[in-house]
Amino acid sequence: MRSSLVVFLCFGLLGCLGSPEGVVAVQGFDSDRYLGKWYEVARLDHSFERGLSAVTAEYSMREDGGIRVINSGMSAESGVREDAEGRAYFMGEETEGYLKVSFFGPFFGSYIVFELGPDYQHAFVAGNTTEYLWLLSRSPTVSDDLKAHFIAASAALGFDTDALIFN
Repeated sequence: MRSSLVVFLCFGLLGCLGSPEGVVAVQGFDSDRYLGKWYEVARLDHSFERGLSAVTAEYSMREDGGIRVINSGMSAESGVREDAEGRAYFMGEETEGYLKVSFFGPFFGSYIVFELGPDYQHAFVAGNTTEYLWLLSRSPTVSDDLKAHFIAASAALGFDTDALIFN
């Protein structure tokens, strides 16, 4: 398995559990509604996702109360779909969209849902700095209005939206 995919959503910075200034996790988060398959519509580029397309994340419950994360992407280099399994746990209350996620050992990175569609059809997700940003959706494509909203909301929080990669 490609080592870069193993750290997908671990954000490349081990043990970093903070949040970017101004990024606030959603309240009223319902993990049961969040479970299932999500498509990566946009992201900021990082070595651990470079060359991947058709990236998805699938969430399911773990026996220990955490959330199982299966990330998958098509490698442009090999032409093969690559998977990585991780685990996520809430940083505080389970009604707050602030989790820590790990794909290896005891090292965790922040996973902050800072906007969530009313029907859990889209999510804006950040890591511990403004270098980590994703637009996730229940479908592989979203409306131009949602893209524009994502760009505006993210830019207002200091993310470099000119560097976004849209799938």
